[in-house]
Amino acid sequence: MALETTPYDTAEFLGDPAAKAAYLEAAFEDGEPAVITHALGAVARAKGMSQLAREAGITREALYKALTAECDPKLSTFISVLKALGMRLTAQAA
Repeated sequence: MALETTPYDTAEFLGDPAAKAAYLEAAFEDGEPAVITHALGAVARAKGMSQLAREAGITREALYKALTAECDPKLSTFISVLKALGMRLTAQAA
């Protein structure tokens, strides 16, 4: 008998701002650009891509494209998305 599975989407588990911030923080700690982009995409889906795109000032299609693991979004796009999510990027000594 074959094992039955269901699709998993992290965005379904990122309901509150603290969970979204913690998920992104873990991705930043990993340091891999693809992991960070993937995490930002999951947080964006949790908020709603259409609304986020409007708030970030970019098209929904461009937002989807920018937040795939294969893409390397421009810093300006990255910061706009974080701002629209109500978050900010900070730096600390490693």
